[in-house]
Amino acid sequence: MNAITDVPGIRVGHAQKNDAGWLSGVTVVLPPVGAVGSVDVRGGGPGTHETDALDPTTLVSTVDAVVLTGGSAFGLASATGAQLWCEEQGRGFAVPGTVVPIVPAAAIFDLGRGGDVTARPNADMGYQAAAAAFASGDRAAVERGNIGAGTGAVVARGQFKGGIGTSSITLDGGVIVGAIAVVNALGAPVFGPAEPRPSAGGKSEPQGLNTTLVVIATNAVLDVAECKRTASAGHSGLARALDPSHTLADGDTVFALATGAVALDRSTEQARQVSLITLQSAAAEAVRLAILDGVLAAESVTTAAGHFPAYRQQGE
Repeated sequence: MNAITDVPGIRVGHAQKNDAGWLSGVTVVLPPVGAVGSVDVRGGGPGTHETDALDPTTLVSTVDAVVLTGGSAFGLASATGAQLWCEEQGRGFAVPGTVVPIVPAAAIFDLGRGGDVTARPNADMGYQAAAAAFASGDRAAVERGNIGAGTGAVVARGQFKGGIGTSSITLDGGVIVGAIAVVNALGAPVFGPAEPRPSAGGKSEPQGLNTTLVVIATNAVLDVAECKRTASAGHSGLARALDPSHTLADGDTVFALATGAVALDRSTEQARQVSLITLQSAAAEAVRLAILDGVLAAESVTTAAGHFPAYRQQGE
């Protein structure tokens, strides 16, 4: 399906609102129980939750869900809802009497794009997106464009509509690398020779209100440090797809998840290095493709409608 859900066990769910002053939402990436994860935050204006827990030197190596949300720092409240859903399912770090789900989150800036600056994702929306991810089943198609956390996204200060994009790459030996991106960047998308023109009627937004969020997933066996390096490699794909990237006005954040189903060749040190470099190179390319897919998916909807969504009509 050329989607992150080509990685067995990875599920994606969305929740959003696009009326009554709303233009925002939440996307949850739900890995199988026991998936290992890490993160690399490089943007100058990040909005994140629980990313410190994914450092290779910390206690817990597994991730129960990743929340991508609109609403800037306010929208990080949606992680609480996804965490509650995970607790109800018994997914999390075991402690006396319950579990503590490890649910990192990151947010884009889309405040006021539907007309109401107070309309932003909350815990209920995070719970709905987590439940939707679980209900979608394995190997499900991923909705793209203006959905979930990409509902209110724009790119290049409003020259393009942003949104959700996804991709996957299959390597020799059965290793699959997939990515999903929420594209809300200051920089412009870098396509090939046939670049789409900006949507008609677009106006420039002020700088400082951006961010691209990415989740990479693979079925390979990786430890936390190797996930961290894979997330770092993903930023190379982000930089290839968006110009400029990693600016002070972006909160660019890349998560990496490994489900541990397929062993890499580690028979020698050279084989280990080649296996990891190949996987991480694929991760960078998957991120590039997912970002461009997000712009193209959103632009196709916008072009068909003949205008940008509600916030353009309401004079944001």
